[in-house]
Amino acid sequence: MAESETGTLPAEAENIPEEVAAPDHLALGSAFPAATREQWESAVLKVLNRGRPGGRELDIDAALARLRTTTVDGLQIEPLHVPDGRPLGYPGVMPFDRGATLRTGEMDAWDVRQLHEDPDPHLAREAIRTDLERGATSIWVRTGSDAVDPADLEEVLADVLLDLAPIVVSSREDQVAAAHALLQVWRNRADQSTGTIAGGNLGLDALAHAALTGTDPREALRAQRELITTVRHEFPQVRALTVDALPWHDAGATDVDEIGLAVAAGVSHLRDLEDAGISPTDAAAQLEFRVSATADQFLTIARLRALRRVWARIGEACGIPPEHRGARQHAVTSWRMLSRDDAYVNVLRTTTACFAAAAGGAESITVMPFDTVHGLPNAFSRRLARNVQIVLAEESNIGRVNDPAGGSAYVEDLTDQVATRAWAWFQQIEAAGGLTEVLASGSSLITDRLAASTAERDRRLSDRSAPITGVSMFPQLVEPPIERRPRPAAPASALPRRRDAEPFEELRDRSAASESAHGTPPTVVLAALGSRRDYGARETFTSSLLAVAGIHTRAVEVGATGDESDDLDVTPVLDALRETGSPVAILCSSPARYAASHHGTRLARALREGGASQVLVAGQPSELTQPDGEDLNTPVVDGHLAAGMDTLPFLRSLLDTLEAAR
Repeated sequence: MAESETGTLPAEAENIPEEVAAPDHLALGSAFPAATREQWESAVLKVLNRGRPGGRELDIDAALARLRTTTVDGLQIEPLHVPDGRPLGYPGVMPFDRGATLRTGEMDAWDVRQLHEDPDPHLAREAIRTDLERGATSIWVRTGSDAVDPADLEEVLADVLLDLAPIVVSSREDQVAAAHALLQVWRNRADQSTGTIAGGNLGLDALAHAALTGTDPREALRAQRELITTVRHEFPQVRALTVDALPWHDAGATDVDEIGLAVAAGVSHLRDLEDAGISPTDAAAQLEFRVSATADQFLTIARLRALRRVWARIGEACGIPPEHRGARQHAVTSWRMLSRDDAYVNVLRTTTACFAAAAGGAESITVMPFDTVHGLPNAFSRRLARNVQIVLAEESNIGRVNDPAGGSAYVEDLTDQVATRAWAWFQQIEAAGGLTEVLASGSSLITDRLAASTAERDRRLSDRSAPITGVSMFPQLVEPPIERRPRPAAPASALPRRRDAEPFEELRDRSAASESAHGTPPTVVLAALGSRRDYGARETFTSSLLAVAGIHTRAVEVGATGDESDDLDVTPVLDALRETGSPVAILCSSPARYAASHHGTRLARALREGGASQVLVAGQPSELTQPDGEDLNTPVVDGHLAAGMDTLPFLRSLLDTLEAAR
């Protein structure tokens, strides 16, 4: 055996000079003096006050206000978070912030649960077999008129070794039929083998079903109790209940909304089962929480941690033993965050969401394929969705660590805020009689809150303070089509269900319809005043903004020689207006170039005289100076474009002007 394999240094290493040999202890960060908050504040003021005139410098309170952000929920995100010195606690124990289950360092740190909803039983069976052979550890089958027929479940699961792979079912229409179909599969296989079942979940949630269908949940709760009794006697290793928060998330729920509703649903299930003679401890053992995971990495981590904390408090109040108070969570990458356009960006979104779910301590994770919006996923997209989890677990080693975000002052503060606000929202639902009563009575308590959350999110989407990469920011004007087998029509839902990207996709659809009808896409002429250094930034901004709606641009330089005489050669830009037939022209340049010899104003007037029915300016209208003696009350342009503007109404109006079909 070579010396290096014995644990001793190889011979050549004995001659390494002492001054370059590795020290016994690496100082790393401890070698630097500790920074103080005062030093940090001084650096902040230096940056933010750079270029500000004397006497108008920001003080530290004003500077911090500019750096502080607020989420849709009203959570305050400070620019700097400092640990407060409180004990962090431990994974696997109260209050379960740091995880309800302990990770042992093995690769299979969480359950890779892939969703299958293909109505073709042969294709669904093949896809399930492939998933299990190549890394998935459990299967989630959605049944219904737009998914797998419950009668086909036996065929769909024919190749699954039920003693190795847990099975979960769900349905937006008939949860009882899905549950009975899975029970029958288990019974049939038990007759043919040792009877061992690895586990699974019947996916029952009468409350989510009532919200989706607009029905009274009480009848569904009675049917649910019977199935729970069956499971407890026949398949004690199986759970029957899934507190499904996804319908609320898809309907616009924020992080706080989602957790408050999930906890309210869990409490309602405990009450209902206690009335049926099942103790809170036994009832809690039947529950699994299905929650969303979004591309907002830190909020997703904090939300999963907060749910465990709040549910642990519920368990404490119900007298559930401490070791049984942890909330088992199945995290699903958000459908609401997926985009149709530039769909490959969805891979980045779902990867971030999967990472957050793993770091947040989810026991099971489902990654939605990137082409979900386009139709039924194919083998390639399912492979990507599956391998995202495998790479994160086995190559990034996330699954080897318990609560990797724990101790981060930012994450701990977010967890506190989400938990506190979710508890307050839960209390509002309880004060109204609990979730069962709220749904049965037809109260608008929840729908009003979801509508308010959606309105605030829509405002941020429209002004792009909540940007969607590839959709509202950095869109691809032309991209190769993604062809997939279409999905059957989804069943009607009493809850709204809308992806964040849909309002922008509607704009793209209008432009596509216009191009199909007229043979050319909607086009706007950009009058680029001066040289590239003058107009480049605003021309790029304008082209990108209009591309959000699928509007093409044609940029034409005007007066690119750089002289400041009164003469402008507007012939090329007027020719472009005639050639494109566009009724809209947009000035693009710097404030200095607009002001030089009043070129901005002169160009705007020349464009209007040359046939443009609408003239806009990239920047502020006040940047367009007017010659002395002219009427300053007469608007030079019809509108403007600038960062932070309300993009959706602007783009809709622009498409109207361009006569793009609705």
